[in-house]
Amino acid sequence: MERRNNFNRFLLLWTGELVSSIGGGLTSFGLGVYIFRQTGSAASMALVTLLGFLPTLLLSVPAGVLADRYDRRLLMMIGDGCSALGILYILICMMNGGAVLTQICTGILISAVFSALLEPSFRATITDLLTKEEYSRASGLVSLAGSARYLFSPIIAGFLLTVSDVKLLLVIDICTFILTVISAAVVRKGIGSKESRKTEAFLKSMKEGWRVLCGKKGVLTLVALSSGITLFMGIFQILAEPLILSFADAKTLGVAETICACGMLVSGVILGVKGLKGQYVRTLGLSLIFSGLFMTGFGLFEEMIPICIFGFLFFASLPFANNCLDYLIRTNIPDEAQGRAWGMIGFLSQLGYVVAYAISGVMADTLGRISGRGVGRGAASVIIASGIFLAIIASVILFPKSIRELEDSSCHDRPYKTAL
Repeated sequence: MERRNNFNRFLLLWTGELVSSIGGGLTSFGLGVYIFRQTGSAASMALVTLLGFLPTLLLSVPAGVLADRYDRRLLMMIGDGCSALGILYILICMMNGGAVLTQICTGILISAVFSALLEPSFRATITDLLTKEEYSRASGLVSLAGSARYLFSPIIAGFLLTVSDVKLLLVIDICTFILTVISAAVVRKGIGSKESRKTEAFLKSMKEGWRVLCGKKGVLTLVALSSGITLFMGIFQILAEPLILSFADAKTLGVAETICACGMLVSGVILGVKGLKGQYVRTLGLSLIFSGLFMTGFGLFEEMIPICIFGFLFFASLPFANNCLDYLIRTNIPDEAQGRAWGMIGFLSQLGYVVAYAISGVMADTLGRISGRGVGRGAASVIIASGIFLAIIASVILFPKSIRELEDSSCHDRPYKTAL
């Protein structure tokens, strides 16, 4: 397929994902505040996040196989459209007198199962549409779309919660799914549908995703280190909200999250316009080291100004890390295995999130109870420790020769050898 002059189609697809990210952020923020007000527990918030994430992790590998066997744009449409059903279920429960924790967990689980189809297909579609030279710009814009749930959603949700309740946020989220499905349909029509491939058994295709990773030691090492990194970032993701809600209201939380996420906006725009021209490994390691240090600073204070400053700096460092990871991995995987590889990469690299979501809330509640200072300071203590460990693990990235070699190789420039 001819990839040149496809950047406009990518932008259309990206716009749909941007809107979807904002809608998902509204739901995430609203349900987080709703659950914390109902239970006062960080563990309850973490449970909902875990159930929303676990299907995406467990289904990422088979979803990657599907992305290589069937039409990727169609899978995106199915994933985006049907994931609205879970949000609709929660909305119906709330309209009938209020949703309890088990009902919220059920709805989130349903939505997450269908959303699992989206990520490998979306990432593989980027490879379908763009040239290698456009990957870096695209990665910056994708990071920007992902940051929208932190940049725009919190301040919008915080304001809307002062005039309405969480049901309005759910309605808006459901409406955003319509636009994302339409954008995927237009792109699918523009580049044509993909003919289904059924030449291999499904299980064999899954195994091939693992073998592709094994073909590049540097890729496998990078993915393994990423799992440790996501552990500590997941802890921060879970505990930042209860930390702030322990001494502030929902509107203040929304403003604070938006200010912090502006760091991601600034970096995302810079990368989207200019991209990176080299030094990917060094930039990756240093950006993650600084992320850990900024995370530690975030947990040290119980005042909004320093929290916002360190939060801004933390989010500003993330797009650089995401950009470098995406480039180093994408350019070392053959095109025909992109879906399977990204599915396997998503599964392995995000195992840390499962551990984080399972233990972070319990740790914060326990430390807060033991110290007598409450869940907020318990969350702060866990965030501080996580930031220190993140900086230590990130420093390891700078040294392995197998990782440094990824910067000099590309599956588009020379034959790619796997362990097959």
